Amino acid sequence: MFTYRIRSSDAGLTCLQYLRLILPAAPQSYLKQLLRKGKVLADGKPASPDAPLVAGSVLTLPRSARLQELAATAAPMLVDILHEEDLLLVVDKPSGLAVHRSKGHEDDNLLERVRRRSKALGQEFQIAPVHRLDAETSGPVLFGKGHQAISSLGKMFMAGGIDKSYLALVRGDLPDKGRLDTPVPAKGTWKDAATAFHVRQRLGAYLLVELFLESGRTHQIRRQLADRGLPLVGDRRYGGPAVDGFQRLFLHCVRLSFRNPFSGRQLAIESALPPALSELLETLG
Repeated sequence: MFTYRIRSSDAGLTCLQYLRLILPAAPQSYLKQLLRKGKVLADGKPASPDAPLVAGSVLTLPRSARLQELAATAAPMLVDILHEEDLLLVVDKPSGLAVHRSKGHEDDNLLERVRRRSKALGQEFQIAPVHRLDAETSGPVLFGKGHQAISSLGKMFMAGGIDKSYLALVRGDLPDKGRLDTPVPAKGTWKDAATAFHVRQRLGAYLLVELFLESGRTHQIRRQLADRGLPLVGDRRYGGPAVDGFQRLFLHCVRLSFRNPFSGRQLAIESALPPALSELLETLG
């Protein structure tokens, strides 16, 4: 049997919508047939196509040859939803996944996953990210729903209306708080860049640092810390130190804050440290 536990971010989807996300290569007619014949079980009972799923429920499908082939054809297009409203969506991006289609990420990227989810829900409006994170960096990404929302949120971002804070791990020393203000390369020239920081935790030779972007240059945090002689743990591009058993860049966006331009409400969307990062901190501590 194929077994899937329903996450909180997928609660409320109908069973058919969820099946379209986990089996994106399957024809909808085939999925409906499975449901009609009682082949899909929710907590051990035949699932209704239109009943909303509940977080923690277990969905099971038969391990038939066709389902195995469909499951192997394409990766599930699931996303972790941190916050959703009529005109905006905040998604928790994992490390290793690009925001947009790019070399090596043609078929699976965050935008494609969000579009697949939108299509599975029967939504026909345009949806697009307002900003981006490096593929290696994890954390929240804001999407606009519909052309007008995308435009409004994009203008807010360009005007500096979105605050982002990050957690990074370095080996070396820094004062308890301060600023990084070295320029960074951008499109063939050098651009001013500013990042405030404070040390959250001292772990022997390592520092857990919270950083607050005051400008938004590509690789700003990674480049500025490397120029300071403190490249991030796991940052192969800038010569960061390797830690045994740790396979990714230690950079995670923990908070996205902005005033919702449609409601006027102040939002602070937080993202928990991924398990691999938390486990490394426990090991070092």
